Amino acid sequence: MAEHKPINPWLKMGLELGPVLIFFVGYMRIKDDMFEIMGREYSGFIVATTAFIPILFLSMGVLWWLTGKLSKMQIVTAIMVIFFGALTVIFNNEAFFKMKTTIVYALFAGILGVGLLRGQSYLAYVMEDMMPIAEEGWMILTRRLAGMFGAMAVANEVVWRTMSTEFWVKFETFFLPACLFAFFIAQARMLERYSLEED
Repeated sequence: MAEHKPINPWLKMGLELGPVLIFFVGYMRIKDDMFEIMGREYSGFIVATTAFIPILFLSMGVLWWLTGKLSKMQIVTAIMVIFFGALTVIFNNEAFFKMKTTIVYALFAGILGVGLLRGQSYLAYVMEDMMPIAEEGWMILTRRLAGMFGAMAVANEVVWRTMSTEFWVKFETFFLPACLFAFFIAQARMLERYSLEED
């Protein structure tokens, strides 16, 4: 089994968020350009998506090399990015990459929901080492996070279908992560209440 090694949290954050920010900057620079590749025309969005995939691979490879592990959520997200990114390029259609976010969040909500129906918190299996809290606390957090993921899936679906590509890119890059960050900040009091502190 691979040894899990500590890593500077700022470096970890940079490796996790860096590819998304690079995609955003790259898209903003070429959003109005058209590129002819092998006789086909591609928009700046398609080209930025194509560049994003190897950058994500490289970032995850460095993260795995430094820490010896990748979370299940990171692996699932990477698989979805690669799959829908490939469809986007093959069919030269932005919709595939945009709907990827809806499917990822809906998948996470569904997985957590299945666990709740079985009286279990699948979230605890993933995060219990990071946040030692009581079982009741895990069930509450799981219900709330499943609802949050569901709401984010719906929000993404509405935005990509009704707004411009530029607006969606900003929404995807900044608004959705900010919502998730705010969600966990809002759970602080509940997490403190159910915290299992060691002597």
